[in-house]
Amino acid sequence: MPLRTLPDPDTLPALDPAYAIQRPALGLGPLDPAPRILLLYGSLRERSFSRLCVEEAARLLRFFGCETRIFDPSTLPLPDQHAGDDHPAVHELRELSLWSEGQVWCSPERHGQITGIMKLQIDHLPLSMGGMRPTQGRTLAVMQVSAGSQSFNSVNTLRVLGRWMRMVTIPNQSSVAKAFNEFDDAGRMKPSSYYDRIVDVMEELVRFTVLLRPHAAQLVDRYSERKEAGVPVDTATDLSSIATAREG
Repeated sequence: MPLRTLPDPDTLPALDPAYAIQRPALGLGPLDPAPRILLLYGSLRERSFSRLCVEEAARLLRFFGCETRIFDPSTLPLPDQHAGDDHPAVHELRELSLWSEGQVWCSPERHGQITGIMKLQIDHLPLSMGGMRPTQGRTLAVMQVSAGSQSFNSVNTLRVLGRWMRMVTIPNQSSVAKAFNEFDDAGRMKPSSYYDRIVDVMEELVRFTVLLRPHAAQLVDRYSERKEAGVPVDTATDLSSIATAREG
């Protein structure tokens, strides 16, 4: 199945509840229904640190009141391997992206860049699909894990890709150095400044996602697309036109 089950979804041993705001977006916009967040990771290893980071992020997002889904890329084919990319895993990924309001992308750094598995998932997300846009206007948080010293190559590339996919990439980000030292035998992240940064990033993602909710349609409304679709502006309801007329 393309969805991964989140183990111990409500257990947060590294989080100090004395400093955790359970509803960080309170007052920024509507909190109901729960913000919908899709999480992608970039490694198929049995002990994948990008997946373990994503799982920690998903637990935090649940704590902050979100609904989360983690995509499993293990059955995803190469682009164009099947005619029209007609494959169950591709369909599932695209449906999950349409379902989401925000996303989390976490890639290992390999040879100074994101992995092929990470890029593969993004390559399967079209800008437009039957009049629907699977990524446009959605919020995005980027993270990376490294085997060596701290680096930002992968998160920088993920930011470029997020911009290309017309997503609203939040300012904060996470880069976990020597990730093999940051998890216990059970696959849980140890308390550290790296863990605290992931908490910060997820808090910020929730805030931006809720903040943009009432304005999502307006933020992705484009002149070029209205022109291509042959949809002229209705001057009777265009507030900017009304305001300009009053000023005159």
